[in-house]
Amino acid sequence: MNKAFVKESDDEDDGQASPEPAVPAGRNYMTRRGYDALRAELDELVRRERPKIVEVVSWAAGNGDRSENGDYIYGKKRLREIDRRIRFLIKRIETATVVDPSEQGHLEQVFFGATVTICDADGDHEQRFQIVGVDEADAGAGRVSWISPIARALMKSREGDLVRFDSPAGPREVEVLAIEYR
Repeated sequence: MNKAFVKESDDEDDGQASPEPAVPAGRNYMTRRGYDALRAELDELVRRERPKIVEVVSWAAGNGDRSENGDYIYGKKRLREIDRRIRFLIKRIETATVVDPSEQGHLEQVFFGATVTICDADGDHEQRFQIVGVDEADAGAGRVSWISPIARALMKSREGDLVRFDSPAGPREVEVLAIEYR
């Protein structure tokens, strides 16, 4: 094949999934905790990790032949990964809208930042989670993204409401037991 039709760059994807979450266009809501976590990660990358890798790459480049120098090759690859993550974090921080759940005006309804306790319609399985931004979602820690099917279905619901939604496991019906804002 002619090289004109082949993508050749240092940023070629190596087949691994990108750690960045799918981002809805225009809206980037997050809690203060999520915003601070992104800022801390960006600070760590810019102030500590990137300078350390630059030092290794500089040292390796001074050793001569770069084509067979593992420190140089892998250092450059890691540097590209760090730079890609830095660009992503800067973009996410610039577009962030920080929402403080404790300042919510309608405490009787589910909105962004709410901590919701739900129970399956049959009453045997209770769950509690907070609705947070895309970047801070962690189902294992009880935080779900505001664009997830369950969060979208629960928006504007009240205590005692039955909510139906399509989950990855199929249709579900849950009852809202409690709504808190902290």
